[in-house]
Amino acid sequence: MEARVKWVENVMFVAESGSGHAIVLDGAPEGGGRNMGMRPMELMALAVGSCSSYDVVTILKKARQDITGCEALVSAERVDAVPAVFESIHLHFKVTGKGLSEKQVERAVELSADKYCSASIMLAQAGVKVTHDFEVIEA
Repeated sequence: MEARVKWVENVMFVAESGSGHAIVLDGAPEGGGRNMGMRPMELMALAVGSCSSYDVVTILKKARQDITGCEALVSAERVDAVPAVFESIHLHFKVTGKGLSEKQVERAVELSADKYCSASIMLAQAGVKVTHDFEVIEA
């Protein structure tokens, strides 16, 4: 995997992935930015949420569940020190579908947390408390 992060101005950067996609990162005005993009740590929290969401959706599809939606609400807390690393991250999944099995949704969330989501497992191994819960919504 390769990527490139190019400085634009002040504290604004454009990050380009090896697959050809780009995103703007910027800081808050009090940090010298213009608030034109996500902060790097926001991007990291989103990486955990999207990695785990990918797992949950694909596991439920393989289990032949009639999933019509999946939303991960990510709450992250950082330590009050430098570096301001994550102390904890919580993912709350809202899984929507027709006749979804709560056991299958629970299994998908657990498999993502314990086996498949590289992003959350990597952070957990570094000491971040990563937790998950879910709710099933009938479509």
